[in-house]
Amino acid sequence: GTVRSPQTAGDRIVYGLDHLQSPVELHAISARGGTPLHLTDLNHDRLAAVRMGAPEQFTFEGANGETVHAYLVKPVDFDAKKKYPVAFLIHGGPQGSMANDFHYRWNPQAYAGAGYAAIMVDFHGSTGYGQAFCDAIRGDWGGKPLEDLQKGLAAALQKYSFLDGDKVAALGASYGGFMINLINGKTDRFDALVCHDGNLDERMAYFNTEELWFPEWEHGGTP
Repeated sequence: GTVRSPQTAGDRIVYGLDHLQSPVELHAISARGGTPLHLTDLNHDRLAAVRMGAPEQFTFEGANGETVHAYLVKPVDFDAKKKYPVAFLIHGGPQGSMANDFHYRWNPQAYAGAGYAAIMVDFHGSTGYGQAFCDAIRGDWGGKPLEDLQKGLAAALQKYSFLDGDKVAALGASYGGFMINLINGKTDRFDALVCHDGNLDERMAYFNTEELWFPEWEHGGTP
């Protein structure tokens, strides 16, 4: 799962823990290590009332021949004999990750509950691989990430026979939305595209945001 906001409390460390099948709950562990203690179970009743898809991680050879990780979340009430449409979720950032966490904006379980298999690729630029992997897309927003996404989808379709390669929708927000716009101009591989707050014009975007680190670092300076 994903550990959030660790805080010291006497001789213990208290932290939030969530994963692809559970929202955040509080846990604690001795500062010396040992077995974690489950402090809260606030979501027990709600989780008991819903069905969720089973997640699993897979890897493939992405851009530069490097190993790239991805998650698949199976549809609710999964039947291996059936074919399922694909919700291909693209994270923002691009210094972000579709990790083993309970995402509060782009939760794959929402798609699994609607009968989709959700696929999430942690393409070049993502966090979790080290700084060089994260920095590899400086000046290359439309290069290695797009290659990883295309190769990741192909790898998933080859690995999982229950995925319907003729029914694939790509969805993304922020940088993910930028990538949706790029995909729209680069390929007709997808049957549907959903863009949420994705930039169309990176040059103009410099003048309508206070977040200047991205353009100045990622694109090599000011317009």
